[in-house]
Amino acid sequence: MRLTLPRHPRARRRDVPTTARTGRDARAAARRAGPRQHGLPGSACRRRRLRRYGGGAVAVALLVVLILVLAAVVAFAQQVPPQQIPPPPPVAPNPATVLTNIRNWIMGILAGLATVFLTVGGVRYILSGGEPGEVGKAKDAFKHAGWGYGLAALAPLAVEILKALVGTA
Repeated sequence: MRLTLPRHPRARRRDVPTTARTGRDARAAARRAGPRQHGLPGSACRRRRLRRYGGGAVAVALLVVLILVLAAVVAFAQQVPPQQIPPPPPVAPNPATVLTNIRNWIMGILAGLATVFLTVGGVRYILSGGEPGEVGKAKDAFKHAGWGYGLAALAPLAVEILKALVGTA
């Protein structure tokens, strides 16, 4: 007859019941179970760390965005008298100007997206806690950011090719 001991509520399936662990067995079970903090599995540790430090980072980010929005509202709140309103900008005079504007927009959008990917990759890398899957995702985000910056750098070349095809070079 085999004696079974009650399992601890947080014990993993492969763990020996907590009351039966002693000495070398306890150390071996702890090594197999992975990193723990306060008796919680590794994923719960990461969630607790994210709740502890992530909330402050989110609050700081929201405060910065709020300050920037308020500064923009104050900067643009000055009323321009009706007689000083400038006329609308003229329509693009030629296709070369249109293509140059398209190039500038493409470069700005690609550089902005690449910066977002770089930021997300950095945050993922910091919060990964050494977990290989999360570190791999962070490195992928860094790689995608590099592709975005590379394409932004090549945007002028693409527009020059378009200018040559259209005949406005």
